[in-house]
Amino acid sequence: MNALQFDFTIPRYLLSKTIGRFIPTVFWNNHISCLQWRKIHEPTLPNEDWVKVKVKYGGICGSDMNLLYLHDSPSTSPFVSFPFTIGHEAVGQIDEVGSNVDRLSKGQRVVINPVLSCESRDMEPCPACMRGDQSLCINKNKGSIQPGLLIGACHNTGGSWGQYLVAHKSQIKPLPDEVDDLNGVLVEPFSCALHAVLRNPPSPNDNVLIIGGGLIGLSVLVALRALDIKCSITMLVKYSFQGEAAKSYGADHIVYLDKSYVGETARVLNAEVLRPVIGDEVIQGGADIVYECVGKDKSIKDSLRFTNSGGKVVLLGLASVTEKIDWTAVWLNELTIKGCFAYSFNEFEGENIDTMDIAIELMKRGKVDLSPLITHRFSLADYKLAFQTISKKQKKDVLKVIFDHDKTVGGSA
Repeated sequence: MNALQFDFTIPRYLLSKTIGRFIPTVFWNNHISCLQWRKIHEPTLPNEDWVKVKVKYGGICGSDMNLLYLHDSPSTSPFVSFPFTIGHEAVGQIDEVGSNVDRLSKGQRVVINPVLSCESRDMEPCPACMRGDQSLCINKNKGSIQPGLLIGACHNTGGSWGQYLVAHKSQIKPLPDEVDDLNGVLVEPFSCALHAVLRNPPSPNDNVLIIGGGLIGLSVLVALRALDIKCSITMLVKYSFQGEAAKSYGADHIVYLDKSYVGETARVLNAEVLRPVIGDEVIQGGADIVYECVGKDKSIKDSLRFTNSGGKVVLLGLASVTEKIDWTAVWLNELTIKGCFAYSFNEFEGENIDTMDIAIELMKRGKVDLSPLITHRFSLADYKLAFQTISKKQKKDVLKVIFDHDKTVGGSA
């Protein structure tokens, strides 16, 4: 089968890092980059507790692009195994079922929980897994398969940037008829946002600020509205098409990242703009809770200064190495900073439930429809065009790009 794999070598890393400063497309040049277009064997079941899935749609997320641009922190490298087929957002049909798997059948429509925790590694549950925090599992580099935080970062499993992947039976989530495949491929990213909200819910009548108008930022907005949390939501976005999407999903205020955004955001949040002797404006007051969904130096700085005293900042943005962050506001305003990775179990309607199951249930009830956010679909062979489209999102009005494994070569739909 054809697949897009990430195969790290020092020469490829150094060469693409150097040339990529001037020619960004080098990061998906098959001859130079760590990204490799290859024909490989289909992944095989590690044991009879696993199933093979034929992928229909595979998502391209911000963390994938972060990987291609070589922005990932080296601190995550012990938790991957090269070469790996990229892609952890997937919807498809079961193609093969291990003999120890019941309640799943060939041809069944499914999505995947890609987290490779103790159960999928044939290990006794660690303390995190025992309490339902599989995303915090301490054994992601141990057990019966090679290291990997997720399917899509593990050599054994494959990923959704290939036609087939394998997953442990515990990772398989059947899709009800009410949830179509376009929503199915977004169950995983929506679950990231849903997890952040369920673990860090606003109080009634709180002022909430969401920084970032990409899929994760919009998904936080959708999660807040789907859970009927009564709060005022302000979205800080970069592009007009992001603002239009945010408005359609129920944002109360839209602020655009232009020359006047600091004053406008402060005005909406009933905060005061103060001028230091040098440097960026200081904000007195602000949002009760900020969901930071970008992961860049600027967005993190804004998340800290736009949070009211005693408030909380939830970091959903990409893991990367940041520079020159002024942490004074954390100390001065006694802020709570909370990181948020992937999804686990969360309380929903009085029960402790897998976040992905909650996401699917909300979609089934008709409270969540993210399919309009998929703006572009490409065949896997058109990967260069897909990445170029993402890199020019303002010109192309790009919200979410996916690989369609049933699509023939020739652009997006």
